[in-house]
Order: sequence, then structure tokens, then C-alpha cells
Amino acid sequence: MIAINIKINKDSGVPLYLQVKSQIMDLVKSNLIKVGEKMPTERELSEKLNVSRNTISTAYNELEQDGVLKSYQGRGTFVAEEANPWKVQNTKEKITKFIDLAFEEAIESGIDPDVFLEIVTQRIREKKELISKISAVYVECNIEQSRMFSKQLMESTDMNIVPFTLDDIRNISSETREIIEKSQVIIATFNHVNEVIKLTEGLHKEVIGVAINVDLATIVKIARYPSNTKFAFVCISKEFMFKARGALERAGLGDIDIQFTNTFNDQELERVINNVDILIVSPGRYKDVESHNVDKKHIMRFLYNLDDNSIKDLKSKIVELNQNN
Repeated sequence: MIAINIKINKDSGVPLYLQVKSQIMDLVKSNLIKVGEKMPTERELSEKLNVSRNTISTAYNELEQDGVLKSYQGRGTFVAEEANPWKVQNTKEKITKFIDLAFEEAIESGIDPDVFLEIVTQRIREKKELISKISAVYVECNIEQSRMFSKQLMESTDMNIVPFTLDDIRNISSETREIIEKSQVIIATFNHVNEVIKLTEGLHKEVIGVAINVDLATIVKIARYPSNTKFAFVCISKEFMFKARGALERAGLGDIDIQFTNTFNDQELERVINNVDILIVSPGRYKDVESHNVDKKHIMRFLYNLDDNSIKDLKSKIVELNQNN
């Protein structure tokens, strides 16, 4: 069994499975756990850390969904052998060496250092402009997250991105087809990539996967409320409701007193708000709930965020695709 140095703080308020997950991810990123190595079994690691086997199982399952780990029937769980966004090299050092080599080549060729800097700056400007001209579609199982992640990507990449749901692709209209045909790439969260590839097979578009994470601060805030606190979770879609419920259960918060609703009926919404202590909302319902929150109860946004490394990989892949076209 490979040595895994994980420290659990049961008094931190951070769910145990998230502590295990994030620390394994850090070990993979820092190459202390190498690609292809076999992980301890759930029983072995739970005994070592003195936590429940379910805690380890939840952490392993999420890491597998994110492409960090891979389980094989009868063989065990391994650090994923395929390229994935968590396999981080010392990128800064690598890029510095390339720049040094280019600079030495420029000097040997008689190019002035200021001219070299101008060439590099112009090249970066061209690449940024290339990315800004890219149009893409983002596919998620629910429109709230699709809009949310499309907005995050547009803000961080300057690309033009149109949000779609899986149902939009399954029951594709002529308008949706036209938008996809005009786009350069399709983006989807990793757990939907295979389905999106099958659904868009005839459109001949590159499908790029990105990872998402539940906002840890939100989970911690919920976990720190007294056990008798009454929550309401308000969102737009049933799919978002299902995902949020699952995220709370995996965080060990499945037994909190919480009512889920996606109602837009004013009277029903007011009844829900009046009967709870704390309001948790998807970003798309914040203003709506706020306008009905006459008693000014605390409102928390339930957020998912795109993983930073996934965004970096996405930019790199898009530049690569355009170089090959």
C-alpha cells in the first residue's frame, strides 16, 4: 500500500469526506501520489484515518467522477492513468525554461532584448484575441448551472458561450443545431462528456470536459448551524434540486431539517419562507426569494464553481485546436 499522509480535523466544521478528497487531490497535484499507483482500499484508509468507510467511499467516488481516480473490478482503485486536469507539472519552471531558450536564440540571432519582448507581447496579444473570437456551447443537465458556468467561462476567457441543457441536445431543434454548428467547440462537465459526445456525434464537434466543485464555504456555513435549524432550499429546476440534495448528503448533511422547492407560486413561496430559519437559494432564485423575504431572514447562495485548472486546460486546448485548423 502506498503511503498517504492525510490529517483529519474532526473539529474544523469541514465535512470529513471533503478533507479526504482535497488532500488526496493535493497529493496527486504535488506528485506525491503518482499516476498509475494503486490506492489503499476503502477499509484500509478508513481504519488508518479512524473515519467511517462511507467517508472514504464518498471521497473516492467524487474523485473518480472528477477523473482523478479510476476503479477496476477485482483490481482496486488507481490514480487515473489518462491525462486529467489534476496531473500538474511544475508549469512555471517549464515555461521559464522555454522563455530562456527563446531569449538565448534571439540574442544569438542579433535580436535586441526589447524587440524580443515586443515579439512575445504581440504573440500573447494574438493568442488572447484568438480565444476571444471563439464561440462555444456549454451543456449541463440543468439550465441554472449551464448559465452559471457559461458566465464564469465568459468572464475568465472572453469567449462567447451559449448555455444549453442535455434535454436541448436530446430533443434538438433546428435553432439549437444551427448554434452548435456555428460554434467551434462544445464544453461540458466531466460527468456529462460521454453522453454529450454520443448526442452530438453527427455534428463533428470537439467536446471538452471541465471539472466543477461545490463551493466549500457554503457547505461549512450550513454545517455550523445548530441541529434544530430549519432550512429551505429554493431553486429553478428539479435537476439542480437533485444535485444539491446529493451534495449535502455526501457532505454528511443529509439529516438536516431542509425543505426543497422550485415553486414560483407567490403564496407557496411565502409559506415556505415563513416556516424556516435560513434560506438557501440557487443563484437564479436569489432576487425572487429576496423580494418575498419580508422578515429579512439570512439568504445563502448555493454555489458550484468551475475548477481553475480545468479553465487553464480549456484555454490551452482551444489554442491547440485553432493551431491545427
